[in-house]
Amino acid sequence: MANMDSDSSHLLIPEVDNEINPGPMNIQFDSSDIRSKRPFYIEPTNIVNVNDVIQRVSDHASAMNKRIHYYSRLTAPADKALVAPDHVVPAPEECYVYSPLGSAYKLQSYTEGYGKNTSLVTIFMIWNTMMGTSILSIPWGIKQAGFTTGMCVIMLMGLLTLYCCYRLVKSRAIILICPSAMSGNHPDNGSMIFYTNVSGLQQFEKWWNKSKTVPFYLVGLLLPLLNFKSPSFFSKFNILGTVSVLYLIFLVTLKAIRLGFHLEFHWFTPTEFFVPEIRFQFPQLTGVLTLAFFIHNCIITLLKNNKNQENNVRDLSIAYMLVTLTYFYIGVLVFVSFPSPPLSKDCIEQNFLDNFPSSDILSFIARIFLLFQMMTVYPLLGYLARVQLLGHIFGDVYPSTFHVLILNLIIVGAGVLMACFYPNIGGIIRYSGAACGLAFVFIYPSLIYIISLYQEERLTWPKLIFHIFIIILGLANLIVQFFM
Repeated sequence: MANMDSDSSHLLIPEVDNEINPGPMNIQFDSSDIRSKRPFYIEPTNIVNVNDVIQRVSDHASAMNKRIHYYSRLTAPADKALVAPDHVVPAPEECYVYSPLGSAYKLQSYTEGYGKNTSLVTIFMIWNTMMGTSILSIPWGIKQAGFTTGMCVIMLMGLLTLYCCYRLVKSRAIILICPSAMSGNHPDNGSMIFYTNVSGLQQFEKWWNKSKTVPFYLVGLLLPLLNFKSPSFFSKFNILGTVSVLYLIFLVTLKAIRLGFHLEFHWFTPTEFFVPEIRFQFPQLTGVLTLAFFIHNCIITLLKNNKNQENNVRDLSIAYMLVTLTYFYIGVLVFVSFPSPPLSKDCIEQNFLDNFPSSDILSFIARIFLLFQMMTVYPLLGYLARVQLLGHIFGDVYPSTFHVLILNLIIVGAGVLMACFYPNIGGIIRYSGAACGLAFVFIYPSLIYIISLYQEERLTWPKLIFHIFIIILGLANLIVQFFM
């Protein structure tokens, strides 16, 4: 131990400070400042706090990162002889995640609440978070891709997005730690299943039109919710997300039992009632699935409270498997049970609930569940936009009620305009999924991994080519959406 202490002392760069008097074998501090007991105390001048305070990472903190990281490069990873001494490693509550891309984020409540959730809770939390309105467009996406191609695309996209998410999870072990004292058109009514022309519905549809009246009703409902300072109120209603998805599974299963299966395999040529098994419109499904499998921006937060951190990769894989199976089950079952004849498979709507008449009670209940789910998710998404935008511009996530109101009016206004002039959920999902997925699913995980390997001098040509190929796939996925 004496030799290790002696060796370690040569690696430390002493700070020129009257309060610190490092000796040849140990380090002493002035007891008047309790924080100075740590040899590398960094003033909180350059750290990004995801709550509300935006700061920067100082040169001193960056140098400290490299000093800690240097210990891991002295010997092979399996050799524990030259690990960083305890007095060099910061306390858990002082850890910051420093990305090779240049940002540092405080790990919120790193010790408080750490390890609260079991693996089972973590798995279903990921499953519930990933489930969203994208599930409504999966049957339409399968129709666009063709039945056989659609099933293959769902499985392949699940594996690809899982790998990119895995790279983010593993990046926690290779990133640096900063110490401080302080993260198309719709088919006509003939495509509706069992559509009945009830005269009483005409007056209802006049006041309840999904592209002319409903968006404005939702403004009065959602705009006040977006102005809440904290999203903690809505997090209590996450159970509605699980309930709505379970109800959709029940609804699809019941309809499939009643309608039966309607399948004919025509590989390349369409027929009157069936689409080909292989269609070149399959990129529309990949765009939808990019958003459907998107959880990469918050996966580290969800896994942070896993009780057994060594099971993170396993739990993530199981969650992705469940999500893939859920999409597969609903998409395939809706497609195969769609009654062809008398209707063509090409009549499957971008929101498969629109294939049921307004008088269908079960589908009406499904819409109510989805409405309440969106009432909890939408304000949370608005809160994230507020944190990221206003926080970076004004240094405060809630600079004033006026600032927040203007931002929320822009967010709601964009949604109303989209609902009025482009009410195509499948198109919206595939464009937004391909655009957001290019950055968060394909580029960032691959780029962070490449930079980390380069810094550790472990980057090889096969790894570089493979991850560049992933980035190219994400770029192609976005570009091709505009030609379909």
